[in-house]
Amino acid sequence: MAGSPTCFILIYILWQLTGSTASGSVKELVGSIDGTVTFPLKSEVKQVDSIVWTFNTTPLVTIQPEGGPMIVTQNRNKERVDFPDGGYSLKLSKLKKNDSGIYNVEIYSSSLQDPFTRKYVLRVYEHLSKPKVTMGLQSNKNGTCVTNLTCCMEHGEEDVIYTWKALGRAVNESHNGSILPISWRWGESDMTFICIARNPVSSNFSSPIFARKLCEGAADDSDSSMVLLCLLLVPLLLSLFVLGLFLWFLKRETQEESIEEKKRADICRETPNICPYSGENTEYDTIPSTNRTIPMEDAANTLYSTVEIPKKMENPHSLLTMPDTPRLFAYENVI
Repeated sequence: MAGSPTCFILIYILWQLTGSTASGSVKELVGSIDGTVTFPLKSEVKQVDSIVWTFNTTPLVTIQPEGGPMIVTQNRNKERVDFPDGGYSLKLSKLKKNDSGIYNVEIYSSSLQDPFTRKYVLRVYEHLSKPKVTMGLQSNKNGTCVTNLTCCMEHGEEDVIYTWKALGRAVNESHNGSILPISWRWGESDMTFICIARNPVSSNFSSPIFARKLCEGAADDSDSSMVLLCLLLVPLLLSLFVLGLFLWFLKRETQEESIEEKKRADICRETPNICPYSGENTEYDTIPSTNRTIPMEDAANTLYSTVEIPKKMENPHSLLTMPDTPRLFAYENVI
């Protein structure tokens, strides 16, 4: 009898009943704090005896169709629970963060052996505030600013996605992630960086960050390099200036001495009698001796001469202005 048509009909009916009471896929819902969410429920069950909604494992509300009472298990939820348009879909308002969790609904019917069930997952998010941007360690070398910008939320970071926008170049750039590495050289056109934070219910933007203001240290570093270079060059240039000035004075003094010597030599050539004589320029003549016999000195017939040479004068030109004075004094004593 197992293969009779009646057996196949019974198996088909049981399969249909089982399929009608099987749960569908888990439906995910999102809501925002102080917002409202609706758990949609569509059932093909014609005769409904009761419907029970549970939050996690705690009963939330029970309703009986066709004028039956609605029982809310917790007083704090009475003003938050509603079934709009007389249907079975649950509307929950004034959401809180702790409303996130698993919701189940069970439909009981005398026509079903097991209740019809469906599962929901609700996630409640905060509305995002303005993201906060912090700067990491900054390196300033040769006028180039290299650093990282980090975007974060002070609270409510659950499921937040960060995106960066870089404006100011020929092609605006985008970067995914909370950390943005930047490299900007002082003197280039200014750039603007904006962080965008998003979660499933909201989005917000950071205040714009300007590269020129962010990298003021790069200009300071460049200026400090110039100051250091100047501090090194100034003493060197000053030393070279002093050395050049000393050599110029030395050369000038040498030229003046040379001109003075030349003038003195010219005066001596023109008027040799006024040139001073001293032991340094005295010339001696050697008279060769002869074999002649020197006669005996006759004191009675000997003639003596005395010659006096004037002393060396410091200024030979002064002789030109002196009155006529004998230049050479000779005294002869005849004995």
